[in-house]
Amino acid sequence: MSVLQAFNFRRKNTVVHRLDPRTKLYLAITLLIVSFIFGEVIPLSLIFLFLLLVLASARSLGQWFRTIRGLSFLLIIVVLFNGIFATLGYAITMVVRLLDIMACFSIFFLTVHPDDLAQALIQLRVPFDFAFTLSMSTRYVPTLAQEAQTIIDAQMSRGLELQKGNMIKRIRNYIPILIPLIICSIRRALSVAESLESRAFGSTKKRTYLNALKMAKKDNFVILLATLAVMVSIYYKFFVGLPSWLTWQIPL
Repeated sequence: MSVLQAFNFRRKNTVVHRLDPRTKLYLAITLLIVSFIFGEVIPLSLIFLFLLLVLASARSLGQWFRTIRGLSFLLIIVVLFNGIFATLGYAITMVVRLLDIMACFSIFFLTVHPDDLAQALIQLRVPFDFAFTLSMSTRYVPTLAQEAQTIIDAQMSRGLELQKGNMIKRIRNYIPILIPLIICSIRRALSVAESLESRAFGSTKKRTYLNALKMAKKDNFVILLATLAVMVSIYYKFFVGLPSWLTWQIPL
């Protein structure tokens, strides 16, 4: 379940962690937009290198690589599918874009606490129910990963073999893991629902909050740079044209 490491927040004292959650959300969205603007492998690779630098500055690079290891099967499928129906060069370009997308979301979820995420959405005028639900979901993902790993260890100790047999047999071997995991998830959801009901959740529309997020000068600076990056990307992509060395395609 290493793929779920992308949602496992860990509190650290880094420049990226100290940014306002709204700033990191804006940065992730703008980098995602830039990744979709370009369809050439070199600009996408430069974006990927920048995202790696951001992850490294957040001291979350190793955790992100464990996530990519869990998604390696998906990346192989993308290469094979696009290699068969298009070209191998196009397949590699799509893989780099997919890595950019995963890195954008990982930067946000790895460095934003679920409570800060809910508060950021509320201050962005998002309805409280939606903000609370999204915060609970991101908080629940690491717990789900831990429960899944516990079930896998328990089933393997009983003789379940997950790495043997053909593809169909391996998929069937995961059924004894999925069923207990679904049951545990339902039980946990009922427990959370009862806990919220016992605390009279939703009984009042006007809520007060202990802490309020405040934007600093560094947040405004990051937002300005992200906005300029999008504007420059649109300008060179659609109006001026990219330099020839940036439009090079993999000849495969």
